[in-house]
Amino acid sequence: MMLDEKIAVPAEYNDICPIADKDFHNEMSILVQEPSFQRIVGMVLPNYKYSELKHVLLGLNSKHEFQMKIMKPYLDGLLAKTTSGLTSSGMEYIDKDIPNLFITNHRDIVLDSAQLGYLLLNEGRKSCEIAIGNNLLIYDWINKIVKLNKAFIVKRNLGRIQTLQAAIQLSGYMHFAITQKKESIWLAQREGRCKDSNDRTQESLIKMLTYGAREKTIVEALKELNIAPIAISYEYDPNDYLKAKEFLMRDKNPNWKKSPEDDLISMQTGIQGFKGQVHYSFTPCINDELDKIPADLDKMLTVTRICHIIDHAIHENYKIFKTNYIAHDILFNNKEFADKYTPEEKEAFTKYLTDQINKTDIKLSEFDRFYMYTKMLQMYSNPLTNQLEALK
Repeated sequence: MMLDEKIAVPAEYNDICPIADKDFHNEMSILVQEPSFQRIVGMVLPNYKYSELKHVLLGLNSKHEFQMKIMKPYLDGLLAKTTSGLTSSGMEYIDKDIPNLFITNHRDIVLDSAQLGYLLLNEGRKSCEIAIGNNLLIYDWINKIVKLNKAFIVKRNLGRIQTLQAAIQLSGYMHFAITQKKESIWLAQREGRCKDSNDRTQESLIKMLTYGAREKTIVEALKELNIAPIAISYEYDPNDYLKAKEFLMRDKNPNWKKSPEDDLISMQTGIQGFKGQVHYSFTPCINDELDKIPADLDKMLTVTRICHIIDHAIHENYKIFKTNYIAHDILFNNKEFADKYTPEEKEAFTKYLTDQINKTDIKLSEFDRFYMYTKMLQMYSNPLTNQLEALK
């Protein structure tokens, strides 16, 4: 019997929490009958007969089995095709017997959390539950499959009162998952991906995390979660041109909004596109840093300071690639890091940016192309800029 079956989830969290292992087989038997799910599986796993995969899926009885027998092998193959290697450092800082809230910068809609779970499983650790916005769950079967893969739901695009209620529910569940279920959690440091890679923790997120322990001080509530920041670094971002296009569209029309189809395209591009090297830098739990915050400090200043602690840990621990050095030198029109790359590598990177822009599905003027080119340089240079500042 799995742990989450021993600890009953309070009914108030039923609509957002992962599917319990006791219900796994029944929910999976419903999912495999869904025609849309079958079509997606055919696209993602073209070499598998659906009847055979369905048989395997119906033989699973827990989220852990699903991850070990389905998701991990899939990621093995995907990473071999789309990366030059997934690496990590600093996992020794993380006590495998203590559940953590892993707060990371956010690059890819799907893979940031999936790769974290993969790294943990490879080290013989439990994977973590993951927070996912309901704006991405445009079909019921997507909602079901993410809950079968240890995801819990973040409700978005609500009215003011409903937003507060949802935040209280979400925070309460996260405190319950860590303190009672003893499950670690992945959470991005802000709502949505940071499009320009200038990663900053949202103060509203830190406030939300305290709602689940409102009888405690801000520091006491957050210490209960054992926050451990992780810096995620991609050598190449397959979505770079799509992010630059978003900047361009909003610059032309401030009221422009992405469609659900845009999110699906971003997910598909992020999963299937080439990322070069990918690195996860684990950092120590910040509880000792939280203890240094004066008890009489103003609440708003306390929240700001906590954001700075998380940001500093992430900025200081990026893995810097040649793409970052080249973009920084081009953007600032200097040769400060010219010893980090060759002229041929610089030429190859500028060609890469041009080729990415050429993938854009709208007609671009020369000004539009320059705008996107500049935005993409900022995306690749900002991790280095922030690290230089943090190391001061």
